[in-house]
Amino acid sequence: MRWHEITVNTTEQAVEMISNFLHEFGAGGVSIEESGTLNKKRDTSLGQWYELPFNDIPEGRAVIKGYFVEGTDLESIMTTLKQSVEGLAEFGIDTGNPSYELREVDDEDWANAWKQYFKPVRITERLTIKPTWEEYTASEGEIILELDPGMAFGTGTHATTSLCLKTLEEVIKGGEDVIDVGTGSGILSIAAAKLGARRVLAVDLDPVAVSSASENSKLNGLEDQIHVKLSDLLGVFKESEAGGGEDLGVKLPVQVVVANILAEIILLFLDDVYKVLAPGGCYVVSGVILSKQKDVENGLLAAGFEVEDVRRDGEWVVLIARKR
Repeated sequence: MRWHEITVNTTEQAVEMISNFLHEFGAGGVSIEESGTLNKKRDTSLGQWYELPFNDIPEGRAVIKGYFVEGTDLESIMTTLKQSVEGLAEFGIDTGNPSYELREVDDEDWANAWKQYFKPVRITERLTIKPTWEEYTASEGEIILELDPGMAFGTGTHATTSLCLKTLEEVIKGGEDVIDVGTGSGILSIAAAKLGARRVLAVDLDPVAVSSASENSKLNGLEDQIHVKLSDLLGVFKESEAGGGEDLGVKLPVQVVVANILAEIILLFLDDVYKVLAPGGCYVVSGVILSKQKDVENGLLAAGFEVEDVRRDGEWVVLIARKR
């Protein structure tokens, strides 16, 4: 089968929004490659090894590819895509004068080729992400997160996700109820459950994400502990108030909320997080580019949170906040 490949050369800051546009326009898959220049330091402190060689993508840049079936109205998609990307400037997202390319490819050129580069990755001394198709023997005390992200989601090794995983390892003490907002592949929900959370509610507005998170929960034997729901936080809160909370899997208010989403989106539902979080509860906020850190900090303070800590990995930060 032949596919149309749309390539967007842009910035790392714009990756998540442009990827989302491609999915919304009907892409059968999206691949992302960020800078792997020789100036980028690779963390090998836990014995990590890397299959992908360093590439020649300039630092701060990224190449996004979306794949569309034959017969797709590409002219309409390209026009709408360019308009949508231009509109990101209104949200303060620098797209870096993006360029676009279009070509035809075969199934084998993209559908499974990426899997050869996804190997077990040790995120912390306890947490390791393992693709379902790889053999791996865990060491004593090591927590394995089985993952089949599919073409629609990342492998869990991006800085925003690894920051979240490292933070959850410290935040989860055992017995907490957790809400994972914008769950994607469900990797953060799976980690929270395996770290000792009592129950986890994973919510996402994308049906593909709900399906992926549900399947990955089953792969880890956690389908009874993780409840995946097509919803947002406001919907969760309203359902609980209406007496439908038994369908949420968790008991509101919860002790931990985690969100690995763009800063612009995070700022839209701060009040909703405040409503579902117990006093003294922890809010782990990721997906925040360095240039947006102060905006998110100010938003958290205005919503009634106290920012306890900020951690950085390259151009990305995670914020740890508490409900006063």
